[in-house]
Amino acid sequence: MQQLETPQRSRGLAVAVKPDRSPSHIDKLALWFSKGSTIDGLWVGTSESKPHPALRRVEEALQLIKRHDALGYARITRDLDRIWVHLLPSAQAHYDRSINACVLDERYILSDTMTLEQIASTFIHEATHARLEGWGISYVEAMRPRIEAICLRRELSFLNKLPDTEALRDEIARTLEWCVADSDGYFADASFRVREEDGQIETLRHLNVPDWLITWATWLISRRRKRASVSLGS
Repeated sequence: MQQLETPQRSRGLAVAVKPDRSPSHIDKLALWFSKGSTIDGLWVGTSESKPHPALRRVEEALQLIKRHDALGYARITRDLDRIWVHLLPSAQAHYDRSINACVLDERYILSDTMTLEQIASTFIHEATHARLEGWGISYVEAMRPRIEAICLRRELSFLNKLPDTEALRDEIARTLEWCVADSDGYFADASFRVREEDGQIETLRHLNVPDWLITWATWLISRRRKRASVSLGS
């Protein structure tokens, strides 16, 4: 069981960092019931059921980083307090400032096409978010494309140290070009809200909840969007 405590380790040059929001009650409860262990001072855990296959993949990916990128591994264990596998409605992975954690969707980790190199690269990416937050660089809307570009470049730097990662490096390089352009407003607040809402419906389906509940949730989201649209038009 993972309890939320005030972190004691240094997070680097922490300056001008705004106070973190408190973790939600749901997150606190899910963390409490999660299975985990501490690896080099970093709590690594999962809310999935036994035999915890995603947790094993996370541990293997961390060992991959430790073997090939000592500096990257040191930054992960210093800048993050947790790596947590959980169900994420809005993303495959993200940095959660409220618990200083790299949080990963279990469906992402357990995908048939997912490699340890991709998982390890994701850790590098999200730990870079934590490092930037520690420097006082907040994830505000106007800064998001530039922040994501920094994180993607750190991924590329890491993957250059691994063999047989040309295809993955090419994919990230294309993502970096798209990210710098940000021509479709992907990182806007409104886009984040849409992805969050759509992801909530997909997560309900994944959990095999009754169809009536999915229908009700879809109607509620549609109603909320219509109200928002009317508000913007007035």
